[in-house]
Amino acid sequence: MDNYLACCTMNQIDATDAKLATHEEICQMRYEAIQKSFESGSKRMSRIEYILYALIAVTLLGPGFAAEMLKKMLM
Repeated sequence: MDNYLACCTMNQIDATDAKLATHEEICQMRYEAIQKSFESGSKRMSRIEYILYALIAVTLLGPGFAAEMLKKMLM
């Protein structure tokens, strides 16, 4: 009976180890996907910040001044 319990316990441990290893691999892939999403989101946020700065300049200084500044930056 003790051999049977030891065998069953070892089988359960092996099964649990296999499930845990699989779980860790899946979590690692998810973590990498989340990191990539954060990086692409950061780039988008930078673009949004620049657009907001331009809108603030246009609002505070007027569209004519903003157009002149844009011409100077592009030339």
